[in-house]
Order: sequence, then structure tokens, then C-alpha cells
Amino acid sequence: MEANWRSIIEHIGEDPERAGLLDTPKRAAKAFEFLTHGYGQNLSDVVNEALFPSDSSEMVLVQNIELYSLCEHHLLPFIGRCHVAYLPEGQVLGLSKVARVVDMFARRLQIQEQLTVQIAESIKQVTGAQGVGVIIEAEHMCMMMRGVQKQNSTTTTSGFRGLFKDTDTRNEFLNLIQSKLS
Repeated sequence: MEANWRSIIEHIGEDPERAGLLDTPKRAAKAFEFLTHGYGQNLSDVVNEALFPSDSSEMVLVQNIELYSLCEHHLLPFIGRCHVAYLPEGQVLGLSKVARVVDMFARRLQIQEQLTVQIAESIKQVTGAQGVGVIIEAEHMCMMMRGVQKQNSTTTTSGFRGLFKDTDTRNEFLNLIQSKLS
């Protein structure tokens, strides 16, 4: 990967031997590996059996989970926050594991729409929940730095599974996070 970054630097017309760029291919390769480390993770390892028996059937909501991802179309960042809720069915998931599931998928080349689906389906799969709701709100550098160059645009996506397709459950979720959405 380091050689490829060196080639990219050369192709844009820069000199990779310039003092400020000498270690850039190595640093860029290391950064890109970190930004895409989700490919080296799987759901089972991320959850790590952190499921706990519970009689609760009331909504569990983890909100404002920071996320950083790379747009698969331009390799530019999109940055935002994710709200995940589920209705337990006999067990609950460790709270930090919800954030780790978000990170695992965000740290891959993505589109926000697919990221939302992957998180919702994974939380439903591991918890066996009666329903799952996911909302992501993000700013996309591919819209801000290039192309249309709209600095104040945000994209919001939602994914609902099971009982979250019911209007009352969905509205409860939306009301709980409403003050958190801009």
C-alpha cells in the first residue's frame, strides 16, 4: 500500500522525495489501514458473547454514537452520529458492543444507506430483538469538498426492523432522539 501512495503522490505532480513528503506514503498507508480496519473484524468477535439475560422488553437506546467512515465512491470521509434502539427479547447486549458494531461497519468503504441496513440487521441478528431502529445523520466530504460543494448539508438515513415498523414504537424512538437530531 505504501508504494501505491507513493505512486499517487507522483501522479498528482508532487515529488515524494520532498522533505515534507518523505514519510507520507508510510503514514498514509498506516492511516488507511486504520480507517478500514472493519474488514478485519466480524460480528461474533465484536459482540464477544456480551449478551446478558434480561426480563426487560422495554426499549434500549444508545444514542449519539460517533461514526467515521469513507465514502466508497470517492474515498472521502463522512462523519456523523448514529442512534440505535432495540426491544429486547430475553437478553440485552452490552452497551459498548452496540457502539462497536457501528464502528465495525463504519470502518469499511461505505455508503450511508448500506451502513444503516448493516447495523440494523446485525443488532437484530445478535440480540434476537423484537425490533430494531437505527438512524444515522452524517456530513459527507464528497458533497462538501468537491462536486456540489454544499457546506451545510447533512444526510439522514433510517432503518427499522420488526416492531419498529409499528407507528407507535417508531414514534417513541423518534421522540426520544428528536432533541439530538439537528
